[in-house]
Amino acid sequence: MSSIRNPDRRRVGLAVVALCALLAGPAPRAQDGELTIRIEQGIASALPIAIVPFASVGESAASVDIAAVVRADLARSGQFAAMPPQDMPSQPASFSAINFKDWRVVGMENLVIGKVLSAPEGGYVVEFRVVDVYRGKQLMGYRIPTSAANLRLTAHHVADMIYERLLNQKGAFATRIAYVTVDRQGKDKSIYRLQVADADGYDPHTILESTQPLLSPAWSPDGNRIAYVSFEDRNSAIYLQDIRTGKREKIVSGPGINSAPAFAPDGERLAVTLSRDGNPEIYLYNLGSRSLTRLTNHPAIDTEANWSPDGRAIVFTSDRGGGPQIYRLALDGGAPQRVTFDMGSYNARARYSPDGRKLAMVHGGDGGYRIAVLDLATNSYELVTSAPLDESPSFAPNGSMIIYATMGASGTELAAVSTDGRLKQRLALQRGEVREPAWGPFRD
Repeated sequence: MSSIRNPDRRRVGLAVVALCALLAGPAPRAQDGELTIRIEQGIASALPIAIVPFASVGESAASVDIAAVVRADLARSGQFAAMPPQDMPSQPASFSAINFKDWRVVGMENLVIGKVLSAPEGGYVVEFRVVDVYRGKQLMGYRIPTSAANLRLTAHHVADMIYERLLNQKGAFATRIAYVTVDRQGKDKSIYRLQVADADGYDPHTILESTQPLLSPAWSPDGNRIAYVSFEDRNSAIYLQDIRTGKREKIVSGPGINSAPAFAPDGERLAVTLSRDGNPEIYLYNLGSRSLTRLTNHPAIDTEANWSPDGRAIVFTSDRGGGPQIYRLALDGGAPQRVTFDMGSYNARARYSPDGRKLAMVHGGDGGYRIAVLDLATNSYELVTSAPLDESPSFAPNGSMIIYATMGASGTELAAVSTDGRLKQRLALQRGEVREPAWGPFRD
């Protein structure tokens, strides 16, 4: 038994029942504010897979093409080469209807078949199987009760389950991203919106709209809250907002800089950048006691903290060495230690990978700013992007991709790249600019 949250964040229980005992379209037009994804560079070794259109069984057809969503998710990961439906030799909906010889002839390794059934009590049951074509064997099979409102999220969970079964890595298709859009209304006016959408850019929800800048959204570990910076009072302040209820509160404000919130893994603390005592320093804000503890103390600028996954350290940007570099501070004591050596004169806004083994950061050099990934064990790094102005990296919760902001034809866009740099995507709005991405945690 597992539970899945629906797009409007109300809890809906979905029993996932294994079928071990059983024998074995075009993308929708983008709505206003929705991101559209374009794959710019794929992976040559992608695994062939066919997701056959799911059969509809019952009185009413489902409003979501489950197979199309799953197909798009797996193709977008870069790890799978999904066969177009028009190229399929047949479209079976049951194991007994599969002609394995035909699928082997076209070089297909794995096959996904399924049905969407009307449930007697209302709603639907999504049934699917993953089949190994060459062995003629079912690898997995599930039935997922769901509702009409939850069909698309269910499709993302199906893609996650297939991804994990075939690649032995947890999928992140059912996660969400937060970002800021900028709609310029004229020379001196812009509308800023903090938005949350599915990881594929679908179903955006506006969390806050303002005529003043919005910056630095940061997810709580449970995915229910977002901390961010707003200038709505003509000075920066840090707010905390519950994305289910819309309730928000100002938690840190005052003269000077109040910026760069980052949740600790326990969800009870935030690292923030404040200049209340002079120059910008890193502070610890306790959400329970509402208390502040200063973590850094240096004449330089210290900012953009990010927590290690175990919560025992932070990394942050500091120019204490003469230019922006990344430093690590163990929270059990000791002085900050520089992390970025032999990486040039500019490295900023570091973010830990979910396993704590790598850092993604903005690396300046050769006339541009690009996203670099530093291996903390070997101290070697790789540039994974190539545009002249890339910033704000954020890891997917499974560590497979990094989302970031980049310059596009009409202004700032979002982009995503695999951690090895082999897969590249663009996520753009039909109108306006989009920036400050933050990839949310896994959903229950």
